[in-house]
Amino acid sequence: MKKLYIYIIVISVNMFLSCSSGGGDNKEPEPEENIAPTVPIQVYPLNNTVCIDNNIVFEWNASTDSDGDRITYTIEIAENNSFSPISNTETSASESKLISLVKGKAYYWRIKATDSKSAASAYSPVMQFLTEGDGVSNHIPFAPSLISPILNSEIVGTSTVLSWLASDVDGDPLTYDVYLDTNTEPITKVAENQSATTYNATGLAASSTYYFKVVVKDDKGAASIGQVWSFTTE
Repeated sequence: MKKLYIYIIVISVNMFLSCSSGGGDNKEPEPEENIAPTVPIQVYPLNNTVCIDNNIVFEWNASTDSDGDRITYTIEIAENNSFSPISNTETSASESKLISLVKGKAYYWRIKATDSKSAASAYSPVMQFLTEGDGVSNHIPFAPSLISPILNSEIVGTSTVLSWLASDVDGDPLTYDVYLDTNTEPITKVAENQSATTYNATGLAASSTYYFKVVVKDDKGAASIGQVWSFTTE
């Protein structure tokens, strides 16, 4: 009888240990965080480049991926620096891509890297370039880039300084027409043929959204219409 009691106790202890060992302490290891690749560095075409051929080999330096993942690149090309709409979207597994574009146009391009786990880098800076047209002796200016006020920002008071940048590959002197009002497509020309890249907007209504755009012109009659920017007054 004593042997039987010992046998029952041993079985009970083993059952208790086996039941206890399945507790919540055996957690599965959490998956390691995937790190996105670095931003690709553009090599060609760089800012203000004139491409004599409209069949362009876009080039960039390779991104790196700390996880060792395979990398692909996405190239976006547009006819305005807001990339709306995008004219071309191309992908490449190498550090170059041949893309055919229309002759005699201003283009903007940027690129990002994406790894095999779908983690993507930020876009590279935007580069602007021209494709040479047939018999072209003058190139259109590039569309302006906004400096201030920050897009869709709220300004303090009822006046602000509109500021932008623009360039021309021929080095021609540039002038600007400024349109500003509360229409989503501004039609009120508040400045014409000015050489300054700023405009002092005064007498604005409070609690209103204003829209403005800048038309860039060179001294040979070529012009580029900038995108519409907006800001709000308090």
